[in-house]
Amino acid sequence: MAHGLKPKIAVIGCGGTISTIAEHPLDFIEYPETGRKMETAEVVERMGDLAAFVELEPVRFRAVGSSAVGPTEWLELTRMIDAYPVARPDIDGVVILHGTATLEETAYFLNLALSTSLPVVLVGAQRPFNAASSDAQVNLISALRTVIDPKVAGCGVLVVLNDEIHQARDVTKTSTYRLNAFVSPGAGPIGVVDADRVTVNRRPVRANTRETPFRIEAEVATLPRVDIAYAYAGADAVAVRALIEAGAQGIVSAGFAPGMPTPGERAALEEAARSGVAVVQATRVGSGRVARRSYLRDRGWIAAGDLNPQKARILLMLALSVTRDVEAIQGFFDSY
Repeated sequence: MAHGLKPKIAVIGCGGTISTIAEHPLDFIEYPETGRKMETAEVVERMGDLAAFVELEPVRFRAVGSSAVGPTEWLELTRMIDAYPVARPDIDGVVILHGTATLEETAYFLNLALSTSLPVVLVGAQRPFNAASSDAQVNLISALRTVIDPKVAGCGVLVVLNDEIHQARDVTKTSTYRLNAFVSPGAGPIGVVDADRVTVNRRPVRANTRETPFRIEAEVATLPRVDIAYAYAGADAVAVRALIEAGAQGIVSAGFAPGMPTPGERAALEEAARSGVAVVQATRVGSGRVARRSYLRDRGWIAAGDLNPQKARILLMLALSVTRDVEAIQGFFDSY
C-alpha cells in the first residue's frame, strides 16, 4: 500500500441483485424483471462513508442478472484481474459484485484459472440494494473487510455473504430467497465477519489460482463445450444424444446418489465415452462424494468427487483445454 494510507480495491460490477434498485422497498420477487441495474460507480457512490476505510475504484463490466454471465465473461474477468499486478500495482485487492444465481460458478472458475495471488472476493445479495432489510450494503462492507485482511492471503477466491466467508470450491446457493442461502456442504465456511474482526477458522487444503495448471492465454477465445445431463426417474437417452449432436466434448451426468444415471442415459453415456467424449459422473443431491467405483473406472468415466454438477462442468472445461487423457483429468478432479 505504498500508494496511500488506505487499501485500494477494484470493485468490478457484474450486476445482480446487489446492484439492483427495485421499484419499491418491499419488492423481493419482481425486481429481476422490473428493477434497474446500477453501474458500479453508482453502487460505490451510494455506499458513501460506510466504505470510508478503503479507497474504491469502480470498474464497469456488466450490469446484468447473473443468468447472463457465463464462460465469455469468465475469460474476460480472468484476463482483467491477472493484468492488475503489472498494469495496476496500486490495486490491493478485487471485489466482484455478482448476481447470486451463478456466483458460485464464476467464483470457482476464477479460483482455478487466475494466475495472480491478488485477493479476490465475490459478493452478492438476496434482496435489492434499496429493499427493506436489504443485505446488499452489509454484504459489500463484509467483502471489503475480508479482501483487505491479511489472514485470507493464500485462501484463493472467496465468497462473502451473510457474515460468512466461503471458499469458492465449497460454496453453493441452497435457497431462492433466504438471506442464509449460501452454504458449503460438508465443509462449512472458512471464517466469519463480525463487527469487531474478521476471523479465519480454517485454510483450504486444495491448490487454487496460480497453483493450478489452468492458464487463460490471450488467444483463448472459447472453452471446450461441456454440458450437463440431469437424471430423473424414467429419463431416456434423448438429452444425452442431443448434447453429443450439439458438439459436446464433455458431459457431466447429474445422476442419482451416489452417482448413477438411468439405464437409458447410461447406454448413451457409454456410447459417448467410447467415441471420445469425456464423461464425468456427479450427483444431483447437493452434497456427498461420488467415488470412482469399478464401473466408472472400467468405462473410462471420471468421478466428480464432491463437486456439484455445475462446478464439475467448469473443471472439466478447463481440464479439456489442457489434456484429453481420462486419467489425467481424474487427477485434476482429485486435486482441485
